[in-house]
This record gives sequence, C-alpha cells and structure tokens, in this order.
Amino acid sequence: MSMLAFVQWCEASLVGGTIRRSLWLFPVIESFHLVAFAVLGGTVLLVDLRLLGLVMRSQPVALLAAGIRPFFRGSLAVMLVSGVLLFLSESLKCYYSFPFKVKIASLLIAIVFAGTIRRKAASADDALGPFWSKLVAVISIALWATVAWGGRWIGFSG
Repeated sequence: MSMLAFVQWCEASLVGGTIRRSLWLFPVIESFHLVAFAVLGGTVLLVDLRLLGLVMRSQPVALLAAGIRPFFRGSLAVMLVSGVLLFLSESLKCYYSFPFKVKIASLLIAIVFAGTIRRKAASADDALGPFWSKLVAVISIALWATVAWGGRWIGFSG
C-alpha cells in the first residue's frame, strides 16, 4: 500500500469522517491537543531552563526531571492521541502539507532526543559539565519549538 493510499484510507475512515462532519469535534480535539502541548512545553522548559542554570538552581536537575516526568508523559500521550484524531480528519491536507512534514519530523526527533540524550543529561545532575548540559537544553528547546512552529504553520498554510 502506498503512502497516498494509506492517507486516503485514513481520510475515508469512520473516525475521520465523523470528526470532519461534526461542527464541534475538531475544535474540541484541537483544544485538548493544544492544552496537552502547553503542559508538555512547560515540563520541557522547566527542565531545560534548569539545565541552562536559569531557574531553580538549588534544585537538583534529576529530582526536578523525575518529578515532572509523569506530566511530560501524560501530556505527550494526550497530544499524540489527539494528533492522530486530527490527522484522520484531514489526512489529505496533511499529506500535501510541507509544514505538517516539518512538524512530524521534528516531533519524532524531539521524542527520541527527549527519551535518550536529554533524559541522560537530566539524570546526570550536572555531571556532564555546563557546556554539554546547556547544549542539550538548547537543542531540546529548539526541537520542541520547531514542533510548535510547524503546528501553527499548518493552520496558516491552507
């Protein structure tokens, strides 16, 4: 099955059609998507700003990261589920959308980065040294900002 055939199948699905035909389902799902991304962004910024040494300097990074990890994971799960539902309702638009491709590519990279390099940097409690901790934080912020930027760009790209 080609990617285009898969996307057409998604758009023709019962779920995609129901969301597309409903007056209120898309905005409600999108609201959950945006609130989840806001919570995720807050958790990312809190840890990354701590890695940069700009906030909560007396708080160990590992303790801070462990405390907000459930919020990161929960908001990521809500964001992914709601994102799939939104995709099903406008799959063809997304298929032809360059901003959507930017968003998805940066999302995948950001998730892998967060689950590997950033997680290790946050659990190392400054053992990496200030340069590497700050580099990890800057890359993390840039990746998640690109996800957000791509999402907004989709809305303005018809």
